[in-house]
Amino acid sequence: MSQAYSQFIKELREKRGFSQQEVADRLEIARTSYLAVEQGKRELMLSEAHKLADMFGIDIEDLESGMIPNYEKYKDMLIAYLRTAGSDVDGCIPKTKLAKLLYLADFGWFYEHLESMSGMKYKKLPYGPVPDMYFRALTELEESGVITVERKGEAILISETETAKKNKQQSLSEEELKLIKKIAKKWKKKRTPEIVKFTHAQMPYFLCRDNEIIPYELITQEDPAGVY
Repeated sequence: MSQAYSQFIKELREKRGFSQQEVADRLEIARTSYLAVEQGKRELMLSEAHKLADMFGIDIEDLESGMIPNYEKYKDMLIAYLRTAGSDVDGCIPKTKLAKLLYLADFGWFYEHLESMSGMKYKKLPYGPVPDMYFRALTELEESGVITVERKGEAILISETETAKKNKQQSLSEEELKLIKKIAKKWKKKRTPEIVKFTHAQMPYFLCRDNEIIPYELITQEDPAGVY
């Protein structure tokens, strides 16, 4: 068990307000055995992992990945791209291209910090890696008047509304915004097929099966020039 994963479990326990003994009792193991889990010296049994996920109120997939998705932060990342210099003509970004930009920010951040910016789970889909929550985020942001979704021919263009531009994105740090702007600048006015081809050639996408969740750790094996 990695130290990062062990620390994740410890942080979850402390955040939920449980003592080590309370967790050990729920898992039906000795406190010393649970302590070994938090120290990275003991692996969780599958049945124990399910009990722990239920106790912490998270999905088993979130426990296994060592990350809990931050949905609101993901939406802030989306808006950040729309208001950067990387927006395409008239401040719009094609829907598919925007999804890939978000992926590059999350995996690029993991490459540099060993943690995802949003914690979203990306699936290997035909047009590239994308989390299921991407489509929900677009719908919610459109319904709340934050973005405009416009169809031009076969393209679906996303832009930020004038009203939303007054709002700040509190969840993003200056360093995170800096990375987003850097990625946006690189891909400014590049066609969607170009960024799709780029993400398809990356090791995380290439090594996974269709519809499989893409492990963030795979990006650490990528050549620095091929991260974003």
